[in-house]
Amino acid sequence: MSSVSQETVLLNDFRRLWRATGQEVLAAVARVGESGWYILGEEVRNFEAALAATWPAPHVVGVGSGLDALEIALRCAGVKPGDKVLTTPLSAFATTLAIVRVGAVPVFADVDASGLLDLDACARVLERRRDVRAVLPVHLYGHVLDLDQLSALAQRFGVAVIEDCAQCIGARWRGRPAGSVGAVAATSFYPTKNLGALGDGGAVITGDAALATQARELRHYGQSATYVHDRLGLNSRLDELHAAIMARVFLPRLHEWTARRREIAAAYRDGIANPQVVLLPVPAGSESVWHLFPVLVAEGARGAFMAHMNAAGVQVGVHYPRLIPDQRALANYPFVVEGDMARARRFADGEVSLPIHPFLTNSEVERVIAACNAWSLP
Repeated sequence: MSSVSQETVLLNDFRRLWRATGQEVLAAVARVGESGWYILGEEVRNFEAALAATWPAPHVVGVGSGLDALEIALRCAGVKPGDKVLTTPLSAFATTLAIVRVGAVPVFADVDASGLLDLDACARVLERRRDVRAVLPVHLYGHVLDLDQLSALAQRFGVAVIEDCAQCIGARWRGRPAGSVGAVAATSFYPTKNLGALGDGGAVITGDAALATQARELRHYGQSATYVHDRLGLNSRLDELHAAIMARVFLPRLHEWTARRREIAAAYRDGIANPQVVLLPVPAGSESVWHLFPVLVAEGARGAFMAHMNAAGVQVGVHYPRLIPDQRALANYPFVVEGDMARARRFADGEVSLPIHPFLTNSEVERVIAACNAWSLP
């Protein structure tokens, strides 16, 4: 028996990220420190331009968090208090919290077999409910919804579309970038994201110059000029440090990191052959960036599967074990549930996320596959 124990395969390995980039990150920090300009300066402008070119999108507006990006995007799209917004019950709570923060009413529809908002179900809801003002889908797990179908829904029913792109930076649907259907979209730079900061951050993405101007005003107290407040805004500015680190260190590596995520996902999909560990379908046409790699296990078996994986030295996680309409925070807030959300509940009960990040070694990927294939229900 070997006396050397193997390291745990981590869901995210920020120490390896630091070892690969730390010196460049410190150089970026020093550059900002030496500039003497810390808020809404050259680094933010450079990052916004670089991300806009990479996305690609005409305008990117850096803000303080992904949640703020969603709220600002909703406000730029004209969503007002009391408006109904159709969205998914299976996501981070921030997706719905942004709707609540603008005073709108979330309307929840079920998800499809991939875990993304079911656009067929949305069409049925919109047929019945002509009071829905907007649709806020999430490109979950790094996959992209059918953008043609989403665009057709917007045109057919006259609803605004605000895409939550927090998990899909770099993803496309048949060559078309996520976030390009509606007038405005939002993303997040939370550290676990494919393009993350060393803290919170987010961005509004739009093709409309007037909406970009509005977003810039909203992030900065609603100012159109110094001490001129035309809107009730937020304090939500992407700071120079995060912008410099992402623009100078992380964004240039995004293509390489995405390619590695896709390699790992392909290895998992080829290698995991346990019928009790269900691989999810990738949406047709999605050029996924694999922010997460979710699998499904039988209802009631998640704890046993996770214990097995942990014993094998593989860290796993869960996204999202409680549906948003079931959260206590919404108990006294109006919302609408359309249908029984049976698929969403299947995900909430049985989803497990396997490690997928650019710093996994091939041997670690093989360990994850072997651990999945070795598991069986008691």
